[in-house]
Formats: sequence, structure tokens, C-alpha cells
Amino acid sequence: MKHFFALKRPTPLGLGVTKERQLWFKEFIKAFMVVFLVYFCMYLIRNNLSAAQPLLVQQNGISTTALGWIGYGFSLAYGIGKTVLGYVVDGKNTKRFMSFLLMLGALMTLIIGILFLMDKAPVGLILVLWSLNGLFQSPGGSASLSTISRWTTTTSRGKYIGIWNISHELGGAVAGIIALWGANHLFAGHVGGMFIFPAIIGLLVGCWGLFFGADDPKELGWDASEVIFDEKIPEADLAASTMSKWTIFKTFVMKSPWVWLLCIANVFVYVVRIGIVNWAPLYTVQQLHFTIAQGANTLLLFQLGGILGSVVWGWFSDVLKGRRAVVSIICLILTAFVVLGYRYGTTPLMINTALFGLGMLIYGPQLLIGVSVISFVPKTALNVSDGLTGTFAYIFGDLMAQVGFAAIADPKKNGLMIFGHLLHGWQDTFIVFYIAVILSILVLAIVAIGEEKRIKAQFD
Repeated sequence: MKHFFALKRPTPLGLGVTKERQLWFKEFIKAFMVVFLVYFCMYLIRNNLSAAQPLLVQQNGISTTALGWIGYGFSLAYGIGKTVLGYVVDGKNTKRFMSFLLMLGALMTLIIGILFLMDKAPVGLILVLWSLNGLFQSPGGSASLSTISRWTTTTSRGKYIGIWNISHELGGAVAGIIALWGANHLFAGHVGGMFIFPAIIGLLVGCWGLFFGADDPKELGWDASEVIFDEKIPEADLAASTMSKWTIFKTFVMKSPWVWLLCIANVFVYVVRIGIVNWAPLYTVQQLHFTIAQGANTLLLFQLGGILGSVVWGWFSDVLKGRRAVVSIICLILTAFVVLGYRYGTTPLMINTALFGLGMLIYGPQLLIGVSVISFVPKTALNVSDGLTGTFAYIFGDLMAQVGFAAIADPKKNGLMIFGHLLHGWQDTFIVFYIAVILSILVLAIVAIGEEKRIKAQFD
């Protein structure tokens, strides 16, 4: 098993950069397809819970608060796993590793669906299984960035990562539709089908991803991507080439102020993103009296906006030579205005239009924080450093977005005290949105200074 996930380094073939450049796209797209489809499937077995919430309340009597804790159990395990498993995955064949972990996560989802079908699904057991699903999925995003970064360079990876980012936006957008279709057509409308059907898809795609494509040009006996495209190899990569894995972690991750600032910024960005994507179906059904199908469709519009935003903002940050923090700040300023449409909208058209705009904007910083981390650390520390930003986001950001929002919105609870003010009801959740947007802008403004110094050093 250890050798199965090892990153192979065969004897260089000596093809020359001209030939390697000609063959590059054909081989790159194989690896790209794997990380794209595997991460797409991870969202099929993640966002299906959000889409299933109204039925879980109706068919199984699960409370809003219990759903919040189940969601946070996933996020807590996911957040811890992003750093712990990220450290393990660094230096491995990340494409193959994430395919295997998808299969494990799909297995947990399959068991949950079977338990619901058998009407033997206590909340505690669902919490444990859903948390394990989160643990197994945790390195997926970082592993994808690692594979793409090994194949690309500083001035090109923004657009490719932006295109890859469509995978989870598309997966999140259709997760509710696919889950509901599976339940209605294969399981007579039973909520268990919303877990079983996506799980089967995940198992099949994960098995395929184990064996298709190479994780790195060097696995083919080629030169590094920077050599192929005549770009300067970052100083961090050169320095890390003679260091041990632990020394790299201490030097470029633990002692980097930029990594820690990006961790903090990611917390606030995730409060906004998860606060919308996790609760939009239930918010629109309970507060605006949408149908269950209309509630599930809110995920589609939000993620479709994210698809457009990921490509646009990733490309735009490449045009600006890697100024990811500056582009993120622009997105967040616009988010502060567009969220008004979601807050005060009353019809499906108004809500879905606002959600499309929010998806386009909030997925800018959500994507670019991860891309920004890449520029501050060597590739051999990418998984753990990006994982650390995710750990902060999913432990602290999701605590507010999952449990905090549930406490504020749940009509059976007394609300949540923040900064001496009692927040209660769906409308008060938007106060948290604005606090998160403002704080993320302030932190990213500091990161922008660090990026500017790095860009001048690399291109001047």
C-alpha cells in the first residue's frame, strides 16, 4: 500500500523541453480530469445533506439544531483532517490518494443511506459516520491543488485552478438535484436514496481515478513544469529541495506569518460561504415558504455563479501576476452589496438572482486564498499549508456557520449572544455575514502587502 501511493521518480528520458511542451497538455489533462471528477463527486456526498434537510425534518423528525451538529461534526473532522492528512499526503501521489479517500467517504455515505432506509438511524451514529466522511474528504482540495501545481507555473495556474474550482461548484450545484432524483426514481422518495445514489457514483469514480493519469511531469521522466515553460523556479522550492519533510513544515508553514494570516482570512470567508450554501434550502423553505424543490434549486444558482466567478477571478489574478489577495478584496467589497438581495428578496427569482451573484463573488476569495498559499510555500508543503487554512476555516468558520447559525435561526432556541447583542431569527444571521466580510477584507489587505513584495522579487 505504501508503494502504491508513492510519487515515482523514474530516470529522466531526456526528451527536451520542446518535445515535452508539445506533449504537455495531453498528459496534463489526464491528471486534471481525475482531480476534477473526484472532487466533483466529493461534493455529491457532501452537499446532499443540505438538500436532504427538509426531508430529514419531515420524515425522521431530526431538529434544526441536530442537523447543525451533524454538519459541524463533518466540518470538525474535515478541518482537523486537512492538516493531519495533508501532512501525510505531502510528497505522495496526491491524485491517487484522493481517489482512494473518495471511495472511503462514499462508503460512509452509503451506510448512512442504508440506515435511513432501514429506519435505524440514531442521530449519534449518523454524526459519527458523517464525521468520518468529512475526515476522508479533507485532503481533497489540497491534493487537487498539489497535482495541478506540479503541472503548471506561477503565471498559468490561476486559470487552471479556477477551471478546476468548477468541479466542486458544479458538484455542489447538482448535488441536491442528483440526490433527489435518485431518491424519487430509485427509492420511492425515501430520504435514504439521497445518500445511497450519490455514494455509488463516488465509489465508481474513485476506483477509476486510482489508475488514470500521472501526478507530476517527473513521473513520466520529464523536467519540472517551470523548466518546460521557461519560468524561474521559486526560491522556496529550491531551498526545500535539501530539507527534510519536518524541517520544511517548520520553516515554511509554522513560521510563516502569511500562512497564518491566510488561515484567519479563510475563517471569515467560510462563514459567508458555508452560511449561505448550508442553510439556503432550509431558510427559503421555512422563512419564505418555498417548496422543497425550490429550496434545493437555490444550491444550483449559488454554485452556477461560483462556476463563472472561479474562472473569471482565477484568470484575472494571473493577469495581475499573482495578486490573489487584491482580487479577493474586490470580490468581498462587492459581496457586501449583493448580499442585500438575498436578505430582502421574497420571490424565487429575487433570491436566485442574488445567490447567483453571491456565488460568483464569494468563490473568488474562497479559491484565491488557496492559490495565494501556494506562492508562499514550496510544493512539498502545499498540502499541509493549504490544509492548515482549511483547518481554521472548517473548525472555526464552520462552527459559526453551522452551529452558530442554527442557534440563531432555530425558533425553539433563545438565540445567540455576540458582542453583547442577542441575535435571534433568520434575519439576524446577516449581521454575522457583514462582520465576517469586513474582517476578511482587513486581513487580506495585510496579505496583499506580502504578495506585492514576493511578486517584485520574482519578476523584477
